[in-house]
Amino acid sequence: MLKKIKVTPLAAESFGVRSMCTLVETPNVTVLLDAGVSLAPYRFSLLPHPTEFAAIAKLRMRIAQAAEKAQVVTISHYHFDHHTPSYEDWLVNWTQNGETARQIYEGKAVLLKNPKEKINASQRQRAWMFQKTGGKYAEKLAVADGQTFSFKETTIRFSEAVPHGPENSMLGWVIMATIEYGGERFMHAPDVQGPMSNGTAEQIKAENPGVLMIGGPPFYLGGFRVEETQIRRGTENLRSIVEAVPVTIMEHHALRDAEWHKRAEPLYAAAENAGNSLMTAAEYTGQQNTFLESMRKQLYAENPPSNEFRQWTKLDSKEISRVKPPIN
Repeated sequence: MLKKIKVTPLAAESFGVRSMCTLVETPNVTVLLDAGVSLAPYRFSLLPHPTEFAAIAKLRMRIAQAAEKAQVVTISHYHFDHHTPSYEDWLVNWTQNGETARQIYEGKAVLLKNPKEKINASQRQRAWMFQKTGGKYAEKLAVADGQTFSFKETTIRFSEAVPHGPENSMLGWVIMATIEYGGERFMHAPDVQGPMSNGTAEQIKAENPGVLMIGGPPFYLGGFRVEETQIRRGTENLRSIVEAVPVTIMEHHALRDAEWHKRAEPLYAAAENAGNSLMTAAEYTGQQNTFLESMRKQLYAENPPSNEFRQWTKLDSKEISRVKPPIN
């Protein structure tokens, strides 16, 4: 564990939502990384369970409270589980018009993924919209790709854009961040999906972080939307990383499969053999894992929602996101 840099995961799959939002504090600056959180709109042909809505409501408050402390907010890419949009959406993002985004970005230095280069069409549109909405509250917006920002003795160093998964991924690109203070390094590598890219794996090891938070392989999509060869490549690259990094926090896509731990057994063995640690964000903070998305069918079976909630699920696709679900 780091002694001079305080790392606090705020929202993640191991907390029951889709996110990699993390607060990092040094004596010089407080940084809020990827301040977004979402739910899967459909999994197993089911809408989120009330338990999932309760989780995202709680974690939205946690992120807003953390934002009050932060001077810097980062955006690694423009998926909504990594930045907060300004429209009203109670189904996926738990956002209230522009108020939710304002709470996060107002008065901050926002260090963001280049909105025009190494970006696919959908994210380019979202980036443009962010600059016109939530971004207008920021004290400044700065393109971060390949840049280093200094805050007295603390530096925040960003990678050039790397693939969101395999090379030439249709999902676009992301930027990774390394926060360094007093000879310690924390690295945030979201949505690299393993990493599936060999080049990304080498970049991570070259940064030599003491603690790494990384988006692991998307086990739940293997053989369905992602080729198993890519899953294996991501797993092998992550094996080489956990052998080199003292503490690896594996999160995000990797934990959306109910059998993720079985798929990750070789990774745990490799980390242990190297004298290192592999854990989830919840485990890093001393909490129990709460995997809700992969348990959605079980949640509906064991905790049937109220009649009022079931009526809400029958709203049409346009209306349902604008009506707050009855979860109390």
